[in-house]
Amino acid sequence: MLELLFSDSPWVIYGLIPVLIIIARIIDVSIGTVRIIYLIRGHKMLAAVLGFFESIIWLVAIVQIMQNITNPLYYITFAGGFAIGNYIGLIIEEKLAIGNSILRIITQREASELVEKLYNAGFGVTHVDAYGKTSEVKIIYTVVKRDDLHRVLKIVREFNPKAFYTIEDVQFVREGIYSPRYFQMSDGFLNWLRIQKKK
Repeated sequence: MLELLFSDSPWVIYGLIPVLIIIARIIDVSIGTVRIIYLIRGHKMLAAVLGFFESIIWLVAIVQIMQNITNPLYYITFAGGFAIGNYIGLIIEEKLAIGNSILRIITQREASELVEKLYNAGFGVTHVDAYGKTSEVKIIYTVVKRDDLHRVLKIVREFNPKAFYTIEDVQFVREGIYSPRYFQMSDGFLNWLRIQKKK
C-alpha cells in the first residue's frame, strides 16, 4: 500500500493524492471551525484536544503540497478542501447546538398569554413594558439552550406570527430557569458519572 502511495504513476499523482489532500483539508478545517466555537464558549480542554488533531491532519496535507510544489492541482484541492471544510464545520456546529442563546421578543399585542405559555413550557422569562415608534410594546427576554430555540420560536409564532425577535449567543450563564428536558439530560449525565466512579 505504501509503495502504491509513493509511486509515480499518473493515477496516484493526479487522482489519489489530490483526493487525500481535499479529504484531509475538509476534516481539519471542519474540526478547526468547531474548535473555535468551543473555544469562544469556554470549553478549553475540548478545544485543545480538537486543536491537536486539527494540526496533525493539516501537516499531512501540507507535506503533500510541499513535496509536489509544482503541481497546481494540489493547490486547487487544498483550497477547495478549505472552503468545503468551513461549510461542513458550520453545519456540524448547528447540529451540535452548543451553548445558550438569549431570545429578545418585541410584540405590540398584550403579551401575558405568551409569557404564560413560555412559563408553562418551563422557560424562564423576564418581561418589561416599553414604547415603540407608534405604540406601547412588551419586551420579553428568555435565555435558552440552543437546541431548545426551535421550541421557543414555535410558541412565539403561534402567539404572534409577526412578532419581532432577535437571537444572540450567550457565553456564560449563572443559575436561571431552564426547561425540564435540560434537567433530565443533566441528571442522566450525572448518574452516568456516579456509576463510572463506583466501577
